[in-house]
Amino acid sequence: MSETTRGSRNAGKKYVMISVVAERLQIHPQTIRLYEREGLIVPTRSAGNTRLYDEEAIRRLETILTLTRDMGVNLAGVEVILNLKDQLEELRSVVDRLSEELRQFSNDERAGIDRRFALVQVKSGLPARR
Repeated sequence: MSETTRGSRNAGKKYVMISVVAERLQIHPQTIRLYEREGLIVPTRSAGNTRLYDEEAIRRLETILTLTRDMGVNLAGVEVILNLKDQLEELRSVVDRLSEELRQFSNDERAGIDRRFALVQVKSGLPARR
């Protein structure tokens, strides 16, 4: 069995075993295990403790391979780059959330709505229940 779907929390996510990932990326499974030991990837585990990889983990492995093979970055450098990449993604999500809040505030201001002292915030465009 090479593909599986895991638990209700990850319903719809497809996972593949290490042999499938190794073949797809044309690397030895030991290389993937090394990256795991170094903390660069964290596979999901099955009930029987088999390593399982989703598309996000495979993309991360592809990034690691690009950095090491094509750019000559060592594993310590890869770790730094991946950590910075993760932080950047977190910051993007914060900026997106703040941009949406600013857009909402601007729309409210144009409509003459002052929510600063509201006990319950109501999202614009949704009718308030009474």
